[in-house]
Amino acid sequence: MAYDVEKIRAQYPALSDGRAWLDGAAGTQVPQAVIDAVADAYRIGVSNQGGPYESSRRAGGIVAEARAAVADLVGAPDPACVVFGPSMTALTYRFASVLAAGWRPGDEVVVTRLDHDANFRPWVQAARRAGATVRVADIDPDTGELSANDVIELIGDRTRLVAVTAASNLLGIMPDLPRITERAAEAGALSYVDGVQHCPHARVRIRELGADLYATSAYKWAGPHLAAVVAADHWTLETLHPDKLAPSPDTVPDRFELGTNSFEAMAGVTAAVRHLAELDSDADGSRADKLDTSRRAVIDHEEGLRRMLFEGLDGLGGVKRYGPKSSDCTPTAFFTVRGTSPSVVADKLAARGVNVSHGHSYAWEAVDALGLGPEGGVRASLSHYSNAEDVRRLLDALGELTG
Repeated sequence: MAYDVEKIRAQYPALSDGRAWLDGAAGTQVPQAVIDAVADAYRIGVSNQGGPYESSRRAGGIVAEARAAVADLVGAPDPACVVFGPSMTALTYRFASVLAAGWRPGDEVVVTRLDHDANFRPWVQAARRAGATVRVADIDPDTGELSANDVIELIGDRTRLVAVTAASNLLGIMPDLPRITERAAEAGALSYVDGVQHCPHARVRIRELGADLYATSAYKWAGPHLAAVVAADHWTLETLHPDKLAPSPDTVPDRFELGTNSFEAMAGVTAAVRHLAELDSDADGSRADKLDTSRRAVIDHEEGLRRMLFEGLDGLGGVKRYGPKSSDCTPTAFFTVRGTSPSVVADKLAARGVNVSHGHSYAWEAVDALGLGPEGGVRASLSHYSNAEDVRRLLDALGELTG
């Protein structure tokens, strides 16, 4: 393995400001290659698809390349299984509307309190409009853990959809997804998996996860904003027929995409996937092969930093960390500081050059289950470009605040 984090960091212009960027769960920074790809799409010129000229053909090529890149990243069967949209939230509302059209009173939808609200509220709202019953899997109020058994016991013959996160954006917890999706499939239900916080920190194979629909956002893995994806097998997409404009394509995946795609963002997506595939300089073979090698290197790198972060936080008096004790989680720490509000903690850390998030992070149900309320806590989240110095700066700054 040849994972050189300092060499990787040098490719990110934003990191040159000298701050410790520990807010990756809220959105990563982008490497120069992505910045160049977005700028080049504008610079060279693109037109809408369907025209008999080069700039239009160029746009079509950008779209095709982005679909192929994401298919490699998440292990989708082919590029036609990749649906683009402006955000995971927008796409989830889109699919909730499509799926709920077939729900009837007495049907059931299973959601969890571990999830980001974008994988909770759209399904609850759609179910209520359809007269379907919502069944909610709770989390452990002390650790935030979501037991697979607690989800499975809610799945029955009338279950039509199970919405569950692959990794909590608040606590980093990764539920036993294959067990949950296997039971959903046995019941004839679809699984909609929020992979927004999972994809940046894992080797993703949607078939291994059992995800019928897997959502992710490019800006969480070094890509641009306005580029989110739902990936699925072709059969699942072929069975779904969303409302669309009469002249819009009726083919998969185009019929799920409203309006004109963000071509410049999609160019950035392809560049981001290429960048992720080259994080391990020893990676060889096809892009998919390189991604496999590099993702494993990222996991190893982040796990060492995660242990350092968790052990350091757990050793600070006055700091309470929420979440798992095990290693089966992403490098995301959620904590509170006794006697100081999360917003004040974040302000004081920012003044010391450390970027962290604070509040509920849209994990609305989870912070309530933990007894924290809307003010939530402080979240420090590592990325593939984080280093040990970033973690030390956070722990030292917290030590000053609590000492």
